[in-house]
Formats: sequence, C-alpha cells, structure tokens
Amino acid sequence: MAIQTSATDRFVQVNGLRLHYVEWGDRTAPPVVMLHGLRGSACTWDLVAQPLSGQYRLLALDQRGRGDSDWAADGDYTRDAYIADIEQFVDQLGWEQFILAGHSMGGANTIAYTAKHPDRVRAAVIEDMGPATTPPAPGGARIGREVDATPSAFPSWAKGEAFIRGLRPGASEEAIRTAVHNSLRPVRPDEVASGQVTWKYDLEGIRAARRQAASQPPADLWPPVKALQCPTLVLRGGRSDILAAETAQAMCDANPHVRWVEIPGASHFVHDDNLADYNRELARFLEGL
Repeated sequence: MAIQTSATDRFVQVNGLRLHYVEWGDRTAPPVVMLHGLRGSACTWDLVAQPLSGQYRLLALDQRGRGDSDWAADGDYTRDAYIADIEQFVDQLGWEQFILAGHSMGGANTIAYTAKHPDRVRAAVIEDMGPATTPPAPGGARIGREVDATPSAFPSWAKGEAFIRGLRPGASEEAIRTAVHNSLRPVRPDEVASGQVTWKYDLEGIRAARRQAASQPPADLWPPVKALQCPTLVLRGGRSDILAAETAQAMCDANPHVRWVEIPGASHFVHDDNLADYNRELARFLEGL
C-alpha cells in the first residue's frame, strides 16, 4: 500500500457533530491519534506527522469547535465532551489499541482519556501540559488574557497574521503560515474580495467555556496522571510558562511509566518553536516501544 506523505482530509460523525481529521501514512501501520491545543487545529501537526508517515498511520483530529469540525451548538467545550468525542472517534475506526499524543488542552485530554481507557492506549505523548499547581502556572493567566483580548474579526489577512505572530513570537515561518491558513477564514465566503477575515474556531463559545471553568476549582489531573499504565513521554518547552520543570519531574515521581524531556529554546508551543529536537525525541520514544 502506498504511503500518504501528504495529508488526506476526512470526516466522521461523532456525538451529533461532523468532525474533521487529517490522515497521513499507511493505513495498515500502527495508528497514532494527535490532539491540538485550545486555539489550534489538526494541521498544527503537519510537520510532526510527515517524518513519521513511513512507519505509522497518523490521524490529527480537529476537536469540536476548531478547524473544519462543527461547533458545539450547546457550547459544551468541557473535558468530558472532548473525551466522549475521542471515545466515539476511535470506536468508529475500530481500533483495539493506538498511540495518543496531545499538545496543551489536547495533552490534558490525552491524560484523561488514557487514564480512563488503559486497555486502549499503547503509549501516550504529552506536550507541555500537566496538573494544576499552587501557585498556578503564569501561562494559564496569560492564555486567559489572550483569549479575552482576541478580536472577533480583522479588516485584512495581514492584520490577522500580525495578531497570530504576536501570540507566537518563537514559531517558525512555516508554523505561522500553517496557523494563518488553518485558523482564519473570510468573514463571508461569498465576499472573499473584501479581505475581512474571522476565526475558524468558535471564539465566543470557547471564551464562554473558559470563563465558566475559571469560576470553578480546576480539575485535578493528578489522579489521572497516577493512573497511567502505558509508556508516557512528557515533552516540556524549555521556556514554557505552562509546565514547570518541577511539575514535569513530579509527574515522573508519581508514576514510573512517565518520563520527561525538555526541548531547549521552545515556549509552550514546543513543536512549532523547535521542531528538530521535538521530532527527534518523539521518534526516539516511538522507536523504543
């Protein structure tokens, strides 16, 4: 069977939503599911998946409300909703076991799903995410401020791109191009010439869900971390303000299945900031399985 080194777009009906995913690789190869972060999309994994497509079947999911997936009409952007989507997604694919990887919010979803379904996940990769700490990591407040300050639309693609660049100053040019292409769309598809653009993701719904979550005690990820039963790699950005080195080490101390690696020079957007080191560590982990 030919190897798909380029991405193939597919859709699946999950929990009443039409979810989009991107696929690379040989469909008979070991499967890997990849989950993006809060404001990301499936295509954030392009440059991670391509080098692995000769050995694995990789599927990057646009989680509800992002990319080309449906928005949640009821505004349900809770972790339970994301986990229920992943459950139906992999059940429809008919997989008994797979590798699960996630960045940021996707990392939290990876931890929660893997702890809940230890028989299904062969190995897990957590990119720059861990349990809440006291005092809280400063990156959480930063992201909250960024989401609250995000304009709903821009007068031009250039203005939208400038805003994205301001959020991700360490990202490569290719990562920025991918983010712009997959995060923005014309305000009205029939008026592309106007140049006005808005977000592809459900900004208002996600903003409301974050505000509601902020009014409640943070979900405790320590029990799921301790419950992980498969080999688990935590990849921390050396400049991350979300996952402290002390927290990554505490995750390892709490569970012998977990190990962590720091990716130098990278912020919370680890694979966008230092793709070469990220891909090397990820490939080394997967080969070790």
